[in-house]
Amino acid sequence: MTRSTADPGTVAVDAARPGRADRGGVRPTSRGEDLVTVLLGACLVAGAMSDGWAHTNIIETIEGFFTPWHGLLYAGFAATAGWTCWLAYQRRDVAPRWWRDGWPAGYRVGALGVGVFLLGGLADMLWHETLGVEVGLDASFSPSHLLIDAGAVLLLSSPLRSWWASGERGLRSVTGVLSLTMAAMAPVILLTHSSAFLSVAPTEAVGAYGNQNAAILGVDAYLLTTVLLATPFLLVHRRRATFGAGAAPVAGVALFNLVMVEFPASQTVAALAALLGAVLADLALLRLDAVRGRDAVLRLPIAGAVYAGLVWAGHLLGLAVTDGLRWTPEVSGGVVTLTAIVGAVLGGLAARPTTPAPAA
Repeated sequence: MTRSTADPGTVAVDAARPGRADRGGVRPTSRGEDLVTVLLGACLVAGAMSDGWAHTNIIETIEGFFTPWHGLLYAGFAATAGWTCWLAYQRRDVAPRWWRDGWPAGYRVGALGVGVFLLGGLADMLWHETLGVEVGLDASFSPSHLLIDAGAVLLLSSPLRSWWASGERGLRSVTGVLSLTMAAMAPVILLTHSSAFLSVAPTEAVGAYGNQNAAILGVDAYLLTTVLLATPFLLVHRRRATFGAGAAPVAGVALFNLVMVEFPASQTVAALAALLGAVLADLALLRLDAVRGRDAVLRLPIAGAVYAGLVWAGHLLGLAVTDGLRWTPEVSGGVVTLTAIVGAVLGGLAARPTTPAPAA
């Protein structure tokens, strides 16, 4: 007899809420089906990375919408969107109106993402062909790009929601964590202006009073990147501690950033040190859960603080080893402390509200 790998707590919740994991009799996706979604989604992300590289390095050669990099991006989107719709079409035996009722658990929102991405893509084509190619901040804040990015996050996170609905552990968590990573990578192309993985501000002197803009922007980059990384990590950790849920998004987001600037030495070493910090956080939080339990007081605030603190301590250490830190100890130590506080606050917001005990 094979033991079920489902989380008993999740199964109990699903039993109490009919249709939670198998709405209307539609069977949920298998681990293999989710893996196909992840692989096709990786093509979409690779296309976005190549387009980001082109905008950063050879923007002067780009003319109009129809480029090889857009071709890879939209081919990845078409494959992922087509597969998502196929999953619903396959379930037409129990959902004749499959376009409305046939979506497996976790994929209905992904189908919404298909529509949003398609709308943004059409707008982007018109934008490029009429107004030209966006450069710098124009590309980051282009309305069509923002729509594409929002649709990509919804679409790429489908296997993550499917994993949550299944309540399974083991190998099923791999597709969930990979989906989480790609969803975190998708916004990176529009956030290069405020990414800690691209900032070298800590290697430059803070400056005299009134001339500290570079340091201020550097601190802001650490705060924004903390929100980008810690939010999806805490959503996974809220359900259960999963090894890789912290390290994989750091690896993915850093890789996306570094591809665009062709892996400069100091930022690459700092990213690897941040990844080491994320691995240590994963291990520490797994151990904390084993010792304190999943219902321990302040579990998620502690997790958010540990995760953010170790990631950015590692990152600053990597910059110190390669180029040397020129921020004062107050600013360097304050960044680690402040990001840990932000992680703790996000953990508090992610925690489930407690139900007061009934009065005697």
